Amino acid sequence: MTATTPGLVCAHHHLYSALARGMPAPPSTPTDFLGILRQVWWRLDAALDLEMIRWSAMLGALEALESGTTAIVDHHESPNAIEGSLDVIAEACATVGIRSLLAYGVTDRNGPDGARRGLAENERFIRGGGLGLVGIHAAFTCSAETLHAAAGLARDLGVGVHVHVCEGTCDFDAPVRLAGLTRDDWLLAHCVHLPTAHDLRGTILHNPMSNLNNAVGYADPARFANPVALGTDGIGGNVLESFRLAYVMERSVDVTCGPLTAWHWLETGWDLVPAARDDEVTWSYDPMDPWHVAFTPGIRPLRVVVGGQTVLADGRPTRVDPDEVRAKAREQAARLHARL
Repeated sequence: MTATTPGLVCAHHHLYSALARGMPAPPSTPTDFLGILRQVWWRLDAALDLEMIRWSAMLGALEALESGTTAIVDHHESPNAIEGSLDVIAEACATVGIRSLLAYGVTDRNGPDGARRGLAENERFIRGGGLGLVGIHAAFTCSAETLHAAAGLARDLGVGVHVHVCEGTCDFDAPVRLAGLTRDDWLLAHCVHLPTAHDLRGTILHNPMSNLNNAVGYADPARFANPVALGTDGIGGNVLESFRLAYVMERSVDVTCGPLTAWHWLETGWDLVPAARDDEVTWSYDPMDPWHVAFTPGIRPLRVVVGGQTVLADGRPTRVDPDEVRAKAREQAARLHARL
């Protein structure tokens, strides 16, 4: 028995993190979220070059496709390889055969020139016809000038902003820092420590596995009036997995809830990348409804059609050799790990 659905949307990804698996241990063991950022992710993103970015994106896109995800909303940072990085990611995703909506995360943590170059990369990519948003890392790593510049650039380009908000307590003042800037087309990732009553506009991107892994807490997104969509925060591209975890996490604080709320969060992804609604994923299981999917691990796509083209047939990609992609990604991961 099989069933067909539209392609799934991963509403918050970090494709560059695909090469992090097996990376060397940090100089010291982080004991809080800010320590994780400083000891792990900010060291890793500073070591990236364009070839690493290319193959991390290829691997991440391949894994997304193999899980029925046909569109990725990616938030990228590579402070020593900014210029052209969004093109590299877009080309990698297109080569595999999936859709992408990209942003470069602007930050002042690498100095004002780094922030300027990040803004320029967003503008260059979008004005050149790329499907993108303006990225901001997080309010706590940006000056007021950079936050206003990013919001203004997004308005000028007619796109939204993709930003981490209150993921950890180090960003607790984000609602004040972003006051008056947000619009309905903004994407607010995590929001774990965002007050239930707030004035930020936009869609909240819920990443339950990452939040557990980083020990930042449970966002409990059902408490918000904002729309909510599901992401992975770079831990693969399997949106069904995020849905299952989002459901049981919600149930851990409200035993009366069923999986319909988390399923609605999954469906919100189609509002972010509407074209994915027209993609087709034929699954190994029927029926593909919330109550069945929530309790059925191992569901996999058998066939995926994106933009009228078959990009996965009999469970295998048609545009790339998955063994080659994984081999090339391992080579680049070894280069990255050596730098660390």
